[in-house]
Amino acid sequence: MIVLGISAYYHDSAAALIENGSILSAAQEERFTRKKHDENFPINAIKFCIKDNNLKFRDIDYVVFYDKPFLKFERLLETYLAFAPKGFLSFCKALPIWLKDKLFQKKVILKELYELDNNIDWKNKLLFSEHHLSHASSAFFPSPFKNAAILTMDGVGEWTTSSLAIGNANSIEIIKEIHFPHSIGLLYSAFTYYTGFKVNSGEYKLMGLAPYGSPKYKNKIKENLITIAPDGTFHLDMSYFNYATGLTMTTKKFHHLFGGPPRKSESLITQKEMDIAASIQVVLEEIIIKLAKNIRKETKQKNLCLAGGVALNCVANGKLIKSKIFDHIWIQPASGDAGGAIGAALAASYLKLNIPRRVNKEDSMNGSYLGTEYSQDEIKRALKSKNAIFKTYQEKKLLKVASKYLSEGKTIGWMNGKMEFGPRALGGRSIIADPRSTKMQKKLNLKIKYRESFRPFAPSILEEDLRDWFDLDIKSPYMLLVADIKKNRQLKLSNKQQQLFGIERLNIPKSEIPAITHVDYSSRIQTVNSKTNPKFYGLLKEFKKLTGCPVLVNTSFNIRGEPIVCSPIDAFNCFMGCDLDILIIGNNLLLKEEQKTKKLFNYKDRYDLD
Repeated sequence: MIVLGISAYYHDSAAALIENGSILSAAQEERFTRKKHDENFPINAIKFCIKDNNLKFRDIDYVVFYDKPFLKFERLLETYLAFAPKGFLSFCKALPIWLKDKLFQKKVILKELYELDNNIDWKNKLLFSEHHLSHASSAFFPSPFKNAAILTMDGVGEWTTSSLAIGNANSIEIIKEIHFPHSIGLLYSAFTYYTGFKVNSGEYKLMGLAPYGSPKYKNKIKENLITIAPDGTFHLDMSYFNYATGLTMTTKKFHHLFGGPPRKSESLITQKEMDIAASIQVVLEEIIIKLAKNIRKETKQKNLCLAGGVALNCVANGKLIKSKIFDHIWIQPASGDAGGAIGAALAASYLKLNIPRRVNKEDSMNGSYLGTEYSQDEIKRALKSKNAIFKTYQEKKLLKVASKYLSEGKTIGWMNGKMEFGPRALGGRSIIADPRSTKMQKKLNLKIKYRESFRPFAPSILEEDLRDWFDLDIKSPYMLLVADIKKNRQLKLSNKQQQLFGIERLNIPKSEIPAITHVDYSSRIQTVNSKTNPKFYGLLKEFKKLTGCPVLVNTSFNIRGEPIVCSPIDAFNCFMGCDLDILIIGNNLLLKEEQKTKKLFNYKDRYDLD
């Protein structure tokens, strides 16, 4: 039974193909269109999934959309009625869009499907899941657990903003829900907006900014904005928020509480923004820990699965792991709306079609390497079409050469095997570098990624060396957990250095691997094994053999505002548009200094800032 899952029309549209409960392929539409967070119908992602598995459109048994548009429209109407006459202007703006497109989304989806193949009876194949059921399914069904509690948290689905469910074999039962407008995700997004970052894009920046600050506004948040019950459930004072009916996230009352209007985008980040980031991060963590404790107590489950956009907050995830509330935790690597495509297809497979579930103790997500892959011939043709100068190596030799360049401080754009599904680069489409360099974080941020200087970088480490370098005793293949670097690897700060605050602490080396050590000695870790990505694993092995260090800097292969590269052409364009030293695609290596093509100096202007 082949099921196609689709998420679209909000942000991060995607498609996923499932056969009898097994995930075959998945991809985000943005990777093909080169439009960050593309919300449009994922026509390119669907075509890829079909082609990748040598199928025809007629082979699809069901198509499942990840939420229910009518319930969303119901929320829109009821919310405006509840808040009337406030928000009339935004209601007038929203209603024509709903009446034209979103209310009749079934018709819109069918039109797109018939354009793919008009000889198929798509109407009888199209199903709709519910938003948080899709999230819950994406979290539980690929997990290594036969039974688990499932916690989903995001901005909002149809009505639900957080849900608790129980997964058992091939079934899911929703136990509790928290409904709009009370949302932990929208609370965090409100602070994303207030600190001058883009909602649905900049939340990870807020998380990255938090360690530079002190949580001095924590009590102000808890005393005014949110009431948190002992079980972790919460209630927001909506007089501080504008997202229910307005065109922004926060009100003047919110701005007065925090001493001024929101920071203007791209303006100077001050200590105030750092302290606000630290404060809301601490509050978020408190809510999640309380929720988790109550879930364990109520459900008696030993395992927990997480999904929804909030589950991408890897700092909170790290705290949850450290709390030992649950014996085991599994987090969907594509926890945001893109992952809803996988969840919708799995929900239909198990809950509607009643397919028996085979629990995979290893990795049902295949390392999240579910996207495009290119043959050596395809890569060479693409490079030749760009007049690229490159050298082809045998794999063993390539890894040795690459390790040598890395040890000399060179930065490498690395395109290897299948593209990752989800927001993290995991060694398929990555920029990699030597973490021992004290100048590498600044170089990568300012000269290659063209992004804010405070943004941290993640380490990829050989799975077997994890405990020697980090305070983490479980695998982290999806870069979804933050942990501290080992004390014996940390560098002691001088008295003068200890007196520094905020961004002043940025350029102080804090460990043996300063390029991936955040100001609070933490790192967002990816563990790499030989099964899911043997080539990237082999590179780390060679680098360790050469340097004694089993760690590489790993950041996504793109510049700020650009989706992660998908094709060899995308990779070459990015390579030539920034200050990367080397490009490796497959077994082909390109040196910047040898290229006759002019560097694309206007490359970063092609993309809107995220």
